[in-house]
Amino acid sequence: MEGKYGGARKKRGWRGLAAAAWLLLAVACSAAMHWHLRRESMDRAEERLISMCEERARMLQEQFGVTVNHVHALAILISTFNYEKQPSAIDQETFAKYTGRTSFERPLLNGVAYAQRVFHHEREMFESQQGWIMNTMKRELAPPQNEYAPVIFSQDTVSYLARIDMMSGEEDRENILRARTTGKAVLTNPFRLLGSNHLGVVLTFAVYRPDLPADASVEQRVEATIGYLGGAFDVESLVENLLSKLAGNQDIVVNVYDVTNASDAMVLYGPPSLDDQVPLLHVSMLDFGDPFRKHEMRCRYREKPPMPWSAITNPLGTFVIWMLLGYIICAAWSRYDKVSEDCRKMEELKTQAEAADVAKSQFLATVSHEIRTPMNGVLGMLDMLLGTDLTMTQKDYAQTAQMCGRALITLINDVLDRAKIEAGKLELEAVPFDLRSLMDDVISLFSSKSREKCIELAVFVCDDVPRVVLGDPWRFRQILTNLVGNAVKFTERGHIFVRVCLAENSNVEANQVIHGTMNGKDGKVESTANGAFNTLSGFEAADRRNNWQYFKLLLSDKESLLDDFDGENSNQNDSDRVTLAISIEDTGVGIPLHAQDRVFTPFMQADSSTSRNYGGTGIGLSISKCLAELMGGQISFTSRPFVGSTFTFSATLKRSFKDASADSSRSLSEALPTAFKGMKAILVDGRPVRSAVTRYHLKRLGIIVQVVKNMSAGLKAFSGQNGATISREKAAMLFIESDFWRPETDVQLLNSLREHKNGLLSDVPKVVVLVTSEADKDKYGSIFDIVMCKPLRASTIASCIQQLLKVEMPERKDNQNRPSFLRSLLVGKNILVVDDNKVNLLVAAAALKKYGAKVHCVESGKDAINLLQPPHCFDACFMDVQMPEMDGFEATRQIRQMEMKANEERKNKLASIEGSTFVECHLPVLAMTADVIQATYEECIKSGMDGYVSKPFDEEQLYQVISRLVVGTTDSAV
Repeated sequence: MEGKYGGARKKRGWRGLAAAAWLLLAVACSAAMHWHLRRESMDRAEERLISMCEERARMLQEQFGVTVNHVHALAILISTFNYEKQPSAIDQETFAKYTGRTSFERPLLNGVAYAQRVFHHEREMFESQQGWIMNTMKRELAPPQNEYAPVIFSQDTVSYLARIDMMSGEEDRENILRARTTGKAVLTNPFRLLGSNHLGVVLTFAVYRPDLPADASVEQRVEATIGYLGGAFDVESLVENLLSKLAGNQDIVVNVYDVTNASDAMVLYGPPSLDDQVPLLHVSMLDFGDPFRKHEMRCRYREKPPMPWSAITNPLGTFVIWMLLGYIICAAWSRYDKVSEDCRKMEELKTQAEAADVAKSQFLATVSHEIRTPMNGVLGMLDMLLGTDLTMTQKDYAQTAQMCGRALITLINDVLDRAKIEAGKLELEAVPFDLRSLMDDVISLFSSKSREKCIELAVFVCDDVPRVVLGDPWRFRQILTNLVGNAVKFTERGHIFVRVCLAENSNVEANQVIHGTMNGKDGKVESTANGAFNTLSGFEAADRRNNWQYFKLLLSDKESLLDDFDGENSNQNDSDRVTLAISIEDTGVGIPLHAQDRVFTPFMQADSSTSRNYGGTGIGLSISKCLAELMGGQISFTSRPFVGSTFTFSATLKRSFKDASADSSRSLSEALPTAFKGMKAILVDGRPVRSAVTRYHLKRLGIIVQVVKNMSAGLKAFSGQNGATISREKAAMLFIESDFWRPETDVQLLNSLREHKNGLLSDVPKVVVLVTSEADKDKYGSIFDIVMCKPLRASTIASCIQQLLKVEMPERKDNQNRPSFLRSLLVGKNILVVDDNKVNLLVAAAALKKYGAKVHCVESGKDAINLLQPPHCFDACFMDVQMPEMDGFEATRQIRQMEMKANEERKNKLASIEGSTFVECHLPVLAMTADVIQATYEECIKSGMDGYVSKPFDEEQLYQVISRLVVGTTDSAV
């Protein structure tokens, strides 16, 4: 018990010592703060004094300088009108009147006077001309001397200086000599001015002949002197006037000194002595332009600066705070153990939450991959099944199952993408791709649905958009597919219009439409005479800027599509980066106002009936928004219920100077034929936006298009070409929009055109009708040469024209993707397929055997290495990336090491044989992956692979990789 109480007393003793130490520390800190604040207050007072003194010195110099400048200007005036003019244009009356009226420009001068330079031999003639005799300062007759400076002009305020020789005074003579040798204004010693009795100085300024050069020497200045201009400065009035305009004059005392003689400084302004008890004093040097005289300004406080209240209150407050802090520390110390325990529990919970988040992401990725792998097998088997002889019912069942499987994989990919975006692990690729071909591919995905609904589906890319850009084409395609898919899903009539332009052009031209600077238009969607709107289909659009008045500003050639449409040249940005603005406009049901604020929320839809009526999960727009932001852009929309919606997103890409088709394993571009370049065609379409789109696709093929409003105008346009001598100058084709075809009148016009075949015209153009529905093919098939169903695509148009005009197309090896050509590449080739999944092995083997290849399958990377020991008989190897024991990357690295060793051995053996040719052994190895985006091209190349294909195979991928690798290997072997 005694030990317990002894320990408590000891503890209380330590606490008492700690409290006393704390108290002493608080007192010391408060005292230090007090002295610091006092010192800081004095420093601020000194800084304020310096600032005020320097400000007053600067302003005093400026006002003095302004007055000197006016005197200088007066000297130039005298030199010009008194010396150069004969007779002089100035006399005493003129000078007095002028100086009197302009005295406001020299408020610091009591008056000015001009003394002419007169030599001794000129004195008699000068006095005769002036009519008076020169006097000295003492009003006596001026004694003979070398030269004189008699005052001939004077202001009325100093008229007493008239006739006085300024050279008669010793100090004035010294000032005159200094002024003419230096070329600057010089000052005298201070003296009391007449009248005001204020201290002042006399300013003397030499007047030179106008021909004096700027870099004149002393001798030249003395020789060019014609007179002297002087004036009396009232220094006391100058300083007093200055101080009256500034704040703080009651706090400080200002003295101005002439310190030319440092030992005997002369007071020009202020009290004669300073109070030595005031500790703060600041001296500012003054430069009045006279290099021989020195002046300074001395400033001090009238009274010693008082101690600030903060130097008392702040230390007291600090002392109180120290005491409160000590109390808080004492109270907190007792709770330290409990808080430490709480922190430890929080760290454990945080670790568990992070582990759960990682586990969720891993689980989602694993489950998605595990689901996607068998689904790839299912799709592959279905693809193989569709290649067999099936009844119509069986084929319909298989196609339905294939469509559902692809929809499921798309959903899984979307969920996985959303998880990657949330985890910040989604990375974009940077490969060159042809933007226009990609847009055509996306539109073609929805061509069947648009034809079923009889709606216009079109794409337009402005000419100033680069053909090849550097970016992630798969993610770009994903955004477009989501937005266009939604537009097709919710649109039952009208049109869906996809437009791509440069963002800066889109913003500038949209502002022109909004602010009414576009030919007097206000930017609204204007209707035509028949009530239709100037849009793609004639239906009203949600965004009022997307009409013809806006759209025609984007046309780079600015040629009038119709007679009443004009334009100007567009600009093109040459920077390395390019920001694209892509808009998807539809005339569908629109988005209800109450649902527009949650459009981009994952798994959210407008209402419960949306999923029931239209399908979907509501995740596409959320992913599109995230992808647009990853591409350095943003996404927005404008929607009006029962009118339609317009979604616009931007993306920042890079210009690519590399052809997108150069890397055929990853190319998304489509090479267009050049056989139609220079051909002419006539388009009958009265809708300017739609005709611009059609003209855009034909222009990509090199076809020159003339747009007319009706069939009659088209016939006249064709008949006007009778004088052409070259067949290419004649219109070879006539394109007609189906809704501008009038059977009751246009059939006769068309027949009359065809009757010219045996008449004046040697060639009758082929007539093509453009329709939006497959059902229209039977309706117009017997009337026209060919019926072309929308949406339009450059490659589809090229195929139709080639078939129609029997144009011979040059064969291009980079576009041979027909099954027969692929079979010619693969037939008889020995190919090794490596995959740990038996279903995938079966699918891959069947896909390759379909084209005549000899396939050997193994289930591990080690088995592949054993089979590929040089020498071997395989022409190519398809390697799965994810395999147990040894993945595809490691297996490829070991295969390359074996090849390198074998090549070295062969090279050494053949080096001793004359005339032998060494050919390196290189087996094409292609990665197989279920996710093209995950397995990046750089990873494949780094491990030694030559490319990759996605599961399941298709003709496009097989052609791209086989034509590039297998053919190259065969050529090397030869």
